[in-house]
Amino acid sequence: MLPSLRRHGDLLVAYLSPQRSRVLLLAVLLLASIGLELANPQIVRIFIDTAQQGGPAGTLTVAALAFLAVALIQQVVALGSAYAGAVIGWEATNRLRADLMRHCLELDLPFHKSHTPGELIERIDGDVTLLANFFSQFTINILGNALLVGGILVILGRDSAWLGLGLTAYCVATVLALRAVQKRAVLRNATDRQASAEQYGAIEERLTGTEDIRGVGAESWVLWRLLGVMQRRLRTKRSANLAGTLSYFTTKFLYVIAYALGLGLGAFLFERHQITLGTTYLIVFYIGMLAPPLDRIQRQVQDMQQASAGIGRIDALLLTRPNLPAGGTSIVPTGPLSVDLDHVSFSYEDGDSILHDIALSLQPGETLGLLGRTGSGKTTLTRLLARLYDPDAGSIRLHGVDLRDLSEGDLRHRVGMVTQAVLFVRATVRDNLTFFASGYAEGTRDPDILAVFRELDLWEWYQALPDGLDTVLGPGGTGVSAGQSQLLAFARVFLRDPGLVILDEATSRLDPATERYVEHAVDRLLAGRTGIVVAHRLRTVGRVDRIMILEHGRIVEAGRRVDLVRDRESRFNALLRVGLEEVLA
Repeated sequence: MLPSLRRHGDLLVAYLSPQRSRVLLLAVLLLASIGLELANPQIVRIFIDTAQQGGPAGTLTVAALAFLAVALIQQVVALGSAYAGAVIGWEATNRLRADLMRHCLELDLPFHKSHTPGELIERIDGDVTLLANFFSQFTINILGNALLVGGILVILGRDSAWLGLGLTAYCVATVLALRAVQKRAVLRNATDRQASAEQYGAIEERLTGTEDIRGVGAESWVLWRLLGVMQRRLRTKRSANLAGTLSYFTTKFLYVIAYALGLGLGAFLFERHQITLGTTYLIVFYIGMLAPPLDRIQRQVQDMQQASAGIGRIDALLLTRPNLPAGGTSIVPTGPLSVDLDHVSFSYEDGDSILHDIALSLQPGETLGLLGRTGSGKTTLTRLLARLYDPDAGSIRLHGVDLRDLSEGDLRHRVGMVTQAVLFVRATVRDNLTFFASGYAEGTRDPDILAVFRELDLWEWYQALPDGLDTVLGPGGTGVSAGQSQLLAFARVFLRDPGLVILDEATSRLDPATERYVEHAVDRLLAGRTGIVVAHRLRTVGRVDRIMILEHGRIVEAGRRVDLVRDRESRFNALLRVGLEEVLA
């Protein structure tokens, strides 16, 4: 569905109103540029008529100097207009990018599972980049050139009514012709933008899986599938370009006709002595001046076609709403938190039931070891506890407060999660540890960070950093070992000081030697906090108070760890005898 003109206007108002002063300056420069562009031909006419009539040399000198001065000022004004327009465009699009990024971060997991990161990058950056011209140059070139064309028509109509009417009819015909081809071009550009997003998504997906692709020798298959995506992009891009080219040639064809008629009419009027030679020059010059503004208008129409496609796709993204309703306003106290799952059931969008009637009660400060084979529902349960999803039935309460009634900010602050994969961005060590606390000024938490490093055996690693906390980590944590990555993830949680800590197989990818190195940090992280530990290894569950074993989304055993160890008939006791890693692998 194409966005309406009102929607275009709403975007302009929303993202240009914070820059009122710049927009006002741009408008002043625009009007000054138009006035100067219309004035110079009048000076030339005076010069020609004065020279033809044998006027004084002083008048000719003044006219020549005035022409040079106006031309110089016009270039300065044009430079200022271009600069102001560029600043306005970038400021507006950067705000729009930030709004789209914020909106995407607020959408829940089902949305992100159905859209690749590459596709979202293309929407947030590629589609918005198309609007940079819309926010800045559109104003200059459409409105400014429309005013310039209007001024030319008024001046020519004053000298010759027939000439003014004829060129007015030409301009109207040009606008109608461009309008006629615009709708088709917008639709084709929308299709092309979607194909572009799919292409970026395909490239991103394949680059992310480079290790696996090379490991199984699937390079040829990947390139063949990518070729299909790129061929579709070629077809959509070619179709969009053909539609835009139609607008270009329509304008050029109509301009050639108008220029020929204008030259003929100017010569006819001069031959009949109805206008002077200077006026004849003015007519021909102004007709020539019609070409650049109409050409710029035509190019802006093409950009507008692409912008309309981008606006439509941006609106579709902004209209996407999370499946999770907004949280409430309740908060929970500091310190360890109790956890209650009241007959919780859950299934994903495909309808397959994952969890069935899960009941659990943890007292503040207790730790739970969550065991089960792959696919038993362990990770799904941790996602429900972090409220990345809501249960289909039952409720989850944190210290007596239903998660759906808890404020989102308090939930993210009071529940800390560490997973197998640790996210690092290209930023300083400090930023990678405190990005969840955007309100902190740089350096205000440095003493806390250093204290955590000492407590988590990261002090030696920190002292080896070339720039301390200002050391920039590479993308994905380049140069940081697997054990150090987990310790840094624990440091994030320490700094947040949550009441509930969830470890979702946080040490499963570590070798035994490295895991023993991390064990001390796990103990320190769980001390004085309620903890839920998803694990495969004996050492990991040896510290917990309670055990829950899941199978096909159901609880098959639950109880205190010490009691289950003593019970020779318990499943947990059997797992300990056979080997936890072997049975749950």
